[in-house]
Amino acid sequence: MSLQMMYITNNPQIAKIAEKYSVDRIWVDLEQIGKKERQGGMNTVQSTHSIEDVRLIRNSIEGKARLQVRVNPIHEMSRYEIDKVIEYGADIVMLPFFTTAEEARLFIDMVDGRARTCLLLETIGAEQNLDEILEIPGVDEIHIGLNDLHLQYHLKFMFELLANGKVEEICNKISAKGIPYGFGGIAKLDEGMLPARHIIAEHYRLGSSMAILSRSFYDSWIADDLEEVERTFKYGLGEIREYEQRLATESDDFFEHNRKLVQKEVTDILQIIGNKRN
Repeated sequence: MSLQMMYITNNPQIAKIAEKYSVDRIWVDLEQIGKKERQGGMNTVQSTHSIEDVRLIRNSIEGKARLQVRVNPIHEMSRYEIDKVIEYGADIVMLPFFTTAEEARLFIDMVDGRARTCLLLETIGAEQNLDEILEIPGVDEIHIGLNDLHLQYHLKFMFELLANGKVEEICNKISAKGIPYGFGGIAKLDEGMLPARHIIAEHYRLGSSMAILSRSFYDSWIADDLEEVERTFKYGLGEIREYEQRLATESDDFFEHNRKLVQKEVTDILQIIGNKRN
């Protein structure tokens, strides 16, 4: 089965193109609380999406893609925010940056079965409380957020968590409960510091069912050339889907070789990062 691909945008035209070329989820990102403090100085984008964008994107896509909305971490206005995004058409609501089972339980109670729930596991606290979290009724899926989680561990490169076995450890726990899961983001097939083809193979080895098309795939935050968008999704996603068809027939030996290759590539990347800092 192909990975469900997610793409973040509040641009209706880009959302339509992404849906046309079989992006499975269009993602509106409302998270702002605490993000600047956590990721300040990094090459990340602080979202300027609004609740009104949920309705805008809902009305712009045809329904082949589902609408996913990342709300803010639990705060005093969470119930209002969750009610609104569901009213405006969210199919999936994602909770970021939680640490306790109680926060996850409160979020699921607020959604109250009106949309699919996705927990974004991106804190050490959430990882430590994962066994309890997995027992909560109504957890529909979990995505492992490598960016914030690697910062919590004071690592230099987000895919260290893939190379050092941490992602596999978390995936195994979630898999044992039969809950769908995914992790991280990917660029075009042969792009990215760690090539996307090697990350995608790890998704298949680990039984992941979801991946984010990252800013490295197409950065709609700084560009909106619709002809370029069309080319990128047509050919970029087409190459990824063709590669996935090949992966479905590969042997265990292939995936073990790829796992070791990822470890080596991450080690090499860390060396380059270290040299730049020195």
